[in-house]
Parts: sequence; structure tokens; C-alpha cells
Amino acid sequence: MRALHLKSRFRHELPYHLFLIPGIILAVLFCYIPMMGIVMAFQNFSVFKGWLAGPWVGMDNFQYIISMPRFGQVMYNTIYISILKIVFSLIVPIVVALLLNEMHGQKLKRVLQTAMYLPYFLSWVVLGGIILDVLSLEGVINSLIQAFGGEPVGFLSSNRLFPGVLVTTEVWKNFGFNTIIYMAALTSINPDLYEAAMIDGASRWRQIWHVTLPGIRPTIILLATLSLGNVLNAGFEQVFMLLNPLVVDSGDILDTLVYRLAFNQAQYSVATAVGLFKSMVSGVLISVSYYMAYKFADYRIF
Repeated sequence: MRALHLKSRFRHELPYHLFLIPGIILAVLFCYIPMMGIVMAFQNFSVFKGWLAGPWVGMDNFQYIISMPRFGQVMYNTIYISILKIVFSLIVPIVVALLLNEMHGQKLKRVLQTAMYLPYFLSWVVLGGIILDVLSLEGVINSLIQAFGGEPVGFLSSNRLFPGVLVTTEVWKNFGFNTIIYMAALTSINPDLYEAAMIDGASRWRQIWHVTLPGIRPTIILLATLSLGNVLNAGFEQVFMLLNPLVVDSGDILDTLVYRLAFNQAQYSVATAVGLFKSMVSGVLISVSYYMAYKFADYRIF
């Protein structure tokens, strides 16, 4: 009986499984087969010999990257920038979603929502050019500062200000999309809870604190825990577009280090070792984040 049920279920779900085949093929071609190149991290790779004939060096490449003078600073920059992005990418969308939820004008709300998530669909190549023009010494921001009698600020040339520029522009690009997630969570809150709070004399701020925030708490916990896997992902495209020699001390991250080692210095084995190190740490963090998401938000993949 059970065998017949499973056979019937498989026959019913067969079209859905067939739809997975193109995605599986692409994943195998572009994700799993290239993973064979990981062996380069343990070799002295030469493009003329290929990765199958390179001499084996064991853990020498990992020892080399740890002994690099700038590796500690690069790790600090990566973790520091990533944590700031994670924190503000959680706080800003929540605040904006709460503000939009309090608006009564539906037309204005839709216009604001569209304007906020529009940058999400633009690439960092486009946004990088815009940001460079706006924040340069002759840009719009510094022109306004000078118009009010101030001195130009080197947003893109100051090691003190550059991490803030990265965090601010990252939040600006993505907070609109994250706001939509919280807006969807807000629609699931029972309106009767607000009516009960009003009857009890709760002000609007009290309703937000005791009804709205607890109502979206599972979503907040879920997104917060899942973001832990991005601690070593500080955003290569953004940093690559905005980084310059004046702010390399505060803006250089693991991904840009890998890029320089591989394409500027042709140290392919060392670059692979750095990438493998990052992937291993990120894999552990992702596993921890999914466990925490399951424990605190009852979220599971399967």
C-alpha cells in the first residue's frame, strides 16, 4: 500500500522534478566541476603545466597568506565592514517599514516604495560611477558644503570616512528590498490586536512596541541569523568600484586581495588558498546561522 502511494506521489510530482533538471545541470557545470580547482591551493600552480601537474606544496600557501604583512588588516577590514553592513541592513529596513506602515496615503506610499527599491535593481558598476561623481571633491555633496561655507570633505580619500561610505551606500542600495520583506510580515499581524491595544489606552508608540515589533519578530530573527553567513562577504563589486590607493588601508577586503593576487600578481595558488579559507569559514558560519534560524525562528530548508 505504501509502495503504491509513493509511486502515485512520484508520478504526480514528476513534472516538478523535471523542471529541476536545467538548474541541476547549470549547478554541476558552473559550481561543482570548477571546485576541482581547489587542488591549486595545495600546489605551486603553473599555467604552463596545468593544475594536474603542479608540484604539491601542502599547507605552504596557507602559511604564506597568514604571514603576509597585510593579511591581518585585510581580515579586520572584511569583518568590520561586514558586521556594520549586517547591523544597519537590519535596522534601517525595520525603521522604514514601520514608518511606511504608519502612512495613510496609499499613493504616496507606493511612490516611496518604488523609489526606495529602485537602486536594488542597478548594478554596482552603474551605482559606483554615480557615487564617485556625487562624493568626489567636485561633486554635489562637496559643492553644497562649500556653498554653506564649509571645506570639501574627502569621502573617498579618507581612511576614517571610507568604511562609512561603503556601509551607507550598501544600505541605500538594498534597504528598499529588505523593507518589502518586513512590509509583507506586517500584513500578517492581526488587526484585532491593535483594536485591543487602543481599547486598553495604548498610544501609537506603545502599539508599535507591544504589537508591531513582536508580530514581525520571527522575520527579524530569521533575517538576522541568516545574515551571519555573510560575515566574510563585505561586497566585492562595491569595494572594487570605490577602492583607491588612498583608502586601501581601510577598504581592502579578502575578495579584493584575491583579485590582486590572481590577476595582478599571477599568484593563482595563493589566491585559491585565500578563497578556500574564506569559503570554509563562510560555510561554518552559514551552518551555524541555519541552526540558529531553526532554533529561534523555526526555519528549515527541508
